[in-house]
Amino acid sequence: MTRPIRIGTRGSPLALAQANMVADALAARCGLESEIVPITASGDRIQDRALAEIGGKALWTKELDRALVQGLTDISVHSMKDVETHRPEALVIVAMLPRADTRDRLLGAPSLEALPEGARVGSASPRRRAQLLARRSDLDIVLLRGNVQSRLAKLERGEVDATLLAAAGLDRLGIDIGVPLDLLPAPAQGAIGVERMAGRTDLAEPLAAIDDAATHACVMAERAFLAALGGDCHSAVAALARLEDGAIRLAAEILSPDGREVHRGEDDNPAALAARLLEAASPALRATFGK
Repeated sequence: MTRPIRIGTRGSPLALAQANMVADALAARCGLESEIVPITASGDRIQDRALAEIGGKALWTKELDRALVQGLTDISVHSMKDVETHRPEALVIVAMLPRADTRDRLLGAPSLEALPEGARVGSASPRRRAQLLARRSDLDIVLLRGNVQSRLAKLERGEVDATLLAAAGLDRLGIDIGVPLDLLPAPAQGAIGVERMAGRTDLAEPLAAIDDAATHACVMAERAFLAALGGDCHSAVAALARLEDGAIRLAAEILSPDGREVHRGEDDNPAALAARLLEAASPALRATFGK
């Protein structure tokens, strides 16, 4: 390209850090210049309600999608865990950077066990809510949304006793706090994806050059599992794929909203694992998924 690659991104500090990681990769691998184009997403504007109540994960992507389609940007950079499973046919996810730490970190206490009875834990994630309640049914899980900095500020002000944040996001912002937990993460947690218009074949070669094949394969397996479940923003689901001896092994779990029902398994076939977990689930839990 004769001009810099225009990188569309949300405008939060974390999103901008991730977009700059892509820009740095393009410069290092291909010698290409980039221009960061911050775009305000609906999900960043609406902070007082859960995503599931106001449009789901599309609130993180639709403005970036529009900029791509209108030719205002050349690529979009996403946190892959925030990208809805079914994407417009005109857009393709073509690259992922090497995956970061996939774990959640607990902030506000040295462990889950150390939290006092009835402690208020802030989260907007159905997965985190269910996983926390599965271990500590006495906890009071309250809605906490916003970027990393605003959530940390609410924790500091005492609006909640503790919260969970993705280790990857904290690391990318240079924030070294919190205690890692052994919870299965959200599908695609810790992965940065790059998307372009399907017809932009002029971008195929440079984007292929920055793609981490192992991350890409594992994240797509996790997304395939989510698609097979029919999961959405209301669903409590966790998944993590790993490469073992050249093959993908997927660990996953589905949970009831109150954490009282948990089904977990492993398989190398995402669709088969989804079917097995749904078959084991109660009718009420199956109803939280689209299958």
